[in-house]
Amino acid sequence: MDWQTSEDTVPSAPVTEADARLLLGRPPATGAWQDGDPVGDRRFAVFRDFRTEGGRELPSIRIAYETWGELAPDGGNAVLILHALTGDSHVRGPAGPGHPTAGWWQDLVGPGCAIDTDHWFVVAPNMLGGCQGSTGPATIAPDGREWGSRFPYVTIRDQVAALALLADQLRIGTWAAVIGGSMGGMHAMEWAIGKPERVARVGILAAPPANTADQIALNSVQLEAIQIDPRFQNGDYYDAGDGDGPTRGLALARRMALLNYRSPTELNQRFQRSWQSGVSPLGHGGRFAVESYLDFHGNKFTRRFDANSYIRLVEAMDSHDVGRDRGGIEEALRRVTATALVLGIDSDRLFPVDGQHRIARSIPNTLDGDRAVVITSDFGHDGFLIETGVVGQHLQRLLAS
Repeated sequence: MDWQTSEDTVPSAPVTEADARLLLGRPPATGAWQDGDPVGDRRFAVFRDFRTEGGRELPSIRIAYETWGELAPDGGNAVLILHALTGDSHVRGPAGPGHPTAGWWQDLVGPGCAIDTDHWFVVAPNMLGGCQGSTGPATIAPDGREWGSRFPYVTIRDQVAALALLADQLRIGTWAAVIGGSMGGMHAMEWAIGKPERVARVGILAAPPANTADQIALNSVQLEAIQIDPRFQNGDYYDAGDGDGPTRGLALARRMALLNYRSPTELNQRFQRSWQSGVSPLGHGGRFAVESYLDFHGNKFTRRFDANSYIRLVEAMDSHDVGRDRGGIEEALRRVTATALVLGIDSDRLFPVDGQHRIARSIPNTLDGDRAVVITSDFGHDGFLIETGVVGQHLQRLLAS
């Protein structure tokens, strides 16, 4: 199942004919994990009567999560790892029944790794609104149908509130560390600001203090790509047969996103102006290799994700502003009492490093003073997933602090 390795965790590469054959057949209407599917390594926690920031009521929510290591008797060795937009709870482990992709941080989490599970008890949840086991649009509602378009708008703060319920159930009062990248970094900040007494260390990787107008604009065209797909059916497409779901719109949104996740340097070096085959793309019906790369990974993505979840999670990212109702960004960040690692990537064009420097300037206790640590990478935003050697060194510094 090597072909299912997430494209976020490896360098870009030309698509082979063998790759293309793996996507033959019609994709399902949704790539969500659904009740009755193999559970894999997931565990589940259920909570009743969840109320969102916007005042919507969910009669119950389920959080899917995975764990590694053993919780110490005093609960003091617990580490929370928070996934990015298209990630899930499967941080470590092979692809297989119940898990469409291999673990997305395999080199960093495990025995002897930077986050050593011989010492730390690691918890990784799937976010509320997601599609890999936690309650989201593809989940069956009390009336026996999928929530679909009825699933409420949720914020980053709503998702952290749901995870706080999970921590309570696991009897974890204070996390030894809360670590997240990209969207997960937004959650890590919210934990450290909104619940400072529950976070001893925080790792904020490649995340901004607030989603800017530019970032919201980039997100808006991705959501529009999904919503204008005629098979989206206003979000109620779950009864559609294979090939009849909003997969074209979702694949296009993913292609747009990949352009933000990778850097021009990497794409130019890996693909140059090469063709996908011997047929010229210059008026003869052929394709450039980079076009095939984007198309392949967009189509592959539809087999493991849900269009409605993509919309709800992107909306949650757009809600992100740590300064909202807290007197501004700097005032909010000054509430952090945890020791902080703030890390940026020099080639990140989605969340540029000026955002990470702004975070580091206002958090009282960071590992690197009033500047974020910036790693050099050709891989752009996805560098926090790919550059595991250098990222691991910085996480070790955090956990040793």
